Amino acid sequence: MARESGWQNPSPSAHEEPVDTTHTEALSGLSAADVAERIAAGKTNAFTPDSSRSAWNIVRANVFTLFNGIVFACFFVLFLVGRWQDALFGFAAFANAIIGSVQEFRAKAALDRLALLSAPHARVLRAGAEAEIAPGEVVLDDLLVLRAGDQVPADAEILGARGLQIDESMLTGESDPVDKHPGAEALSGSVVVAGEGSARVTRVGADSYANRFAGEAKRFSLVSSELRSSINRVLKWVSWGIGPISLLVFNAQVMVAGGYATAFTTGAWVQAVVNTIASVTAMIPLGLVLMTSIAFAVGATKLARRQVLVNELPAVEGLARVDMICLDKTGTLTVGEIAFDQAHPLAEAPGAQHGDGPGDWQGALAWYAASPDANATARSMRAAYPVDSARSTAGYIPFSSARKWSAVSFDGAAETWVMGAPEMVFGDAASSASTELGRTVTSLAETGRRTLVLARAGEALTEADVQAERLPADLTPTAVLTFREQVRPDAAQTLEYFRQQGVGIRIISGDNPRTVAAIAREIGIDVAEGFDARALPEEEEELAEVLEQHTVFGRVTPEQKKRMVTALQSRGHTVAMTGDGVNDALAIKTADIGIAMNSGSPATKAVARLVLLDGQFSHLPDVVAEGRQVIANIERVSMLFLTKTAYATLLAILFGALVLEFPFLPRQLSITDGLTIGIPAFFLALMPNAARYMPGFLRRSLSFAIPAGIVIALGLTWYTFVAQGIGVSPEQLRTGATIILALVGIWVLAVLSRPLNRYKVLVVGAMFVGLVLVFTIPAARAFFELVDPGEELAIALTGITIVMVACIEVVRLVHRRLLSAASAPTGATPLTTGQPGVRPSVTGRVATTIVAVLAYATGFLSTGIGILVLLSRYEGESDERLALSVVGAAIALLGLLTVALAAGLRRGSGLSRLLISIFLGILALLSVIVVVSSDRWDWGATATAVGAALLIVLLWTPPVARGFRQIRDSSMTDLPRAN
Repeated sequence: MARESGWQNPSPSAHEEPVDTTHTEALSGLSAADVAERIAAGKTNAFTPDSSRSAWNIVRANVFTLFNGIVFACFFVLFLVGRWQDALFGFAAFANAIIGSVQEFRAKAALDRLALLSAPHARVLRAGAEAEIAPGEVVLDDLLVLRAGDQVPADAEILGARGLQIDESMLTGESDPVDKHPGAEALSGSVVVAGEGSARVTRVGADSYANRFAGEAKRFSLVSSELRSSINRVLKWVSWGIGPISLLVFNAQVMVAGGYATAFTTGAWVQAVVNTIASVTAMIPLGLVLMTSIAFAVGATKLARRQVLVNELPAVEGLARVDMICLDKTGTLTVGEIAFDQAHPLAEAPGAQHGDGPGDWQGALAWYAASPDANATARSMRAAYPVDSARSTAGYIPFSSARKWSAVSFDGAAETWVMGAPEMVFGDAASSASTELGRTVTSLAETGRRTLVLARAGEALTEADVQAERLPADLTPTAVLTFREQVRPDAAQTLEYFRQQGVGIRIISGDNPRTVAAIAREIGIDVAEGFDARALPEEEEELAEVLEQHTVFGRVTPEQKKRMVTALQSRGHTVAMTGDGVNDALAIKTADIGIAMNSGSPATKAVARLVLLDGQFSHLPDVVAEGRQVIANIERVSMLFLTKTAYATLLAILFGALVLEFPFLPRQLSITDGLTIGIPAFFLALMPNAARYMPGFLRRSLSFAIPAGIVIALGLTWYTFVAQGIGVSPEQLRTGATIILALVGIWVLAVLSRPLNRYKVLVVGAMFVGLVLVFTIPAARAFFELVDPGEELAIALTGITIVMVACIEVVRLVHRRLLSAASAPTGATPLTTGQPGVRPSVTGRVATTIVAVLAYATGFLSTGIGILVLLSRYEGESDERLALSVVGAAIALLGLLTVALAAGLRRGSGLSRLLISIFLGILALLSVIVVVSSDRWDWGATATAVGAALLIVLLWTPPVARGFRQIRDSSMTDLPRAN
């Protein structure tokens, strides 16, 4: 093998230790029979940690939770007391658990398949032949061949080494590479960063060091994220409140029934238990946990289809929070395939002869290119400098990414050849204009080409030189070598995307700063020159300041990359690090989000949270978009669930303290929760959403949910006192409360769905139709115990509903204003109406504001009229009820949608104007039908029809129309922002 490549091991001399002479060629490895014997005995490395959670972990996370325990306990209590009709929420919990498990199983299957495809290989010597096998096929006593970039697949004892250095930081936390000599131990999971060697496997499978720690670096894990930690905090708060609140509610329900003695004598305690269970189950935001898990799992599955392996699902969320991305140049911005360009001999060169004599720099290049441990840069010279004859080495210092040079001396020649980075070999002279070397390197680096220098010393390497890894004295530069890298065609577009999204970019590379700067300019980054990392300060605060001021860095060591990431994090940045080499592994592991190319080393991919399997840098915007979708949609969904938790908790406290009968049966809450929160939340959690990430997820969610919950709880309490004053039956009281909660719930859904598009309108409309069907179909009315509330109560609940809806609108308006004030950059002037990028006139702003106010008024009026028409069906003939239900429901729904779209009018959205015009036209037609079909003149329907017609005319008259954007240039929202 070495003879074919033109490389041979040095012959052992009397003063050399075995560490410098032992190599794999002196060993033959296991025979086929030996391997078969060990496989039969089970002594294989076939231990594959899951790339995702185990099936049991998925089931446990979705089924065996505290709140599922509470829900299922309530479920079985209701069965025991014979009220199975009120146990619907139990089936919903079962469905949630099944859906969550199925979604995560699908994500697990996709991730496991991709993880298998991207698994690293092990290099072994068997029967004298080198082979690459899967890590699981390694057996006990196998002979491993270790080279730079390899990950050790199993615990092994070093037999031979040549400048072998292994990075064990992923296992021991020690950042410095460890020199390995014969007899030393190589731990599985560690990484060869320099040199080469051989090792005999001593422990395999579950017994190996890395597997005893369960492969944490590679395994899918639900690591801490803002979404999950915030939701867990809410669940903790609710769990503390459930016990005392349920006792308070139960006591109140018993008191309403006449006291404990009466309740347990007459059996009224059963209704008290049912009412208590209704209040307890309403407080639990079960679906929020489910929606978060589904959103993560679906996001990971979608990214898997785009060839992005998500090792940890919260990384989907994490990249959306990144505000600083550090990019390694080679393999990330460039394709990673380096091509030899040209050798530029210097005047100081000792000659250009090509033979085995002194000064044969071309022969030295041929040896470097053919060396078995040659890196990609050296291998690229093989075609230009083929090996004529094999040469034996007398001394050799392998290349190290830390010192960035290597050196070799040949038998029979009193000279040493050094190849490496010019600045690392000759220091400041390599960039000084006073030397030929400096002028040559500078001019070549400025063209974007990568430069190395080949230098010669007049003395051979000594044993002390090799052991100390020091440069020989009196080096003379012989030739400057240039290499070209192909810039990824998608790099410029991807970086432009990050710049537009306000994400800071730092390019860090081990190459010449001028070369890195030239590549940066090629991809659109305006930078004059790169910062030489050799001048970076040691203090973290000073380093962070340099990183804030500069964009491009060259001659960066692996340890410096890690320190740079840490320094940026100390300034509050959420940092992503991309790379593909072993030298990037430390920084990738330290970063908040580590991203590896599939062409990278196994170690780099093992610690990365995201792996770009097809190496396409352009996938990163997809990942950011997916993360933003998850965060923004879960935030929106969380407001739905937390609003329910807020009003349910406050209702339970109010009704317990005021000793009022709880106004819902569990089955009634189940249907309203399902159609106003659970089902629509599933669709909203998976819809496209490009809102930019802002920290403070829980604060923003609660700042809407708590005021909205207070409005709903106070409104229902107000309604309960009104109903008791009218003297209605318990069934009528519950029916009215259910109607109010359903309508206000639909309104909260519509408010949080803004900006509305056709998909969201369809979801909101479908849920409204579903509720109308529940209140209309006789069998459904009977099951949910819904009765005619009576005319007096119908008018009261309509008025209370409109007031509550208006209050919810005010809460959302204030909420958005507060968020806008918190997120708007200083000095920014937001656009509101008119053509994109053009500030509208005062007249245009006034006109659009007036029509928006009129749209709100018309929408609220229509909602009230629709509710009254819907409830008036009880007074008509049975054959008229279906028609009245459809007309009333349609008027109420169109009124709600009109109010929901009115905010778009205020911003000058042409699309909102078009949709509202359509809705108003249908409203006017339905109102006319109501007026014509009524026995007496309906002033409300008349006002709705006239108002809708006038508003349509106003929207399309020239003075107002000029304030709206063209439909093709507008949407129903401003630029993407946090909800």
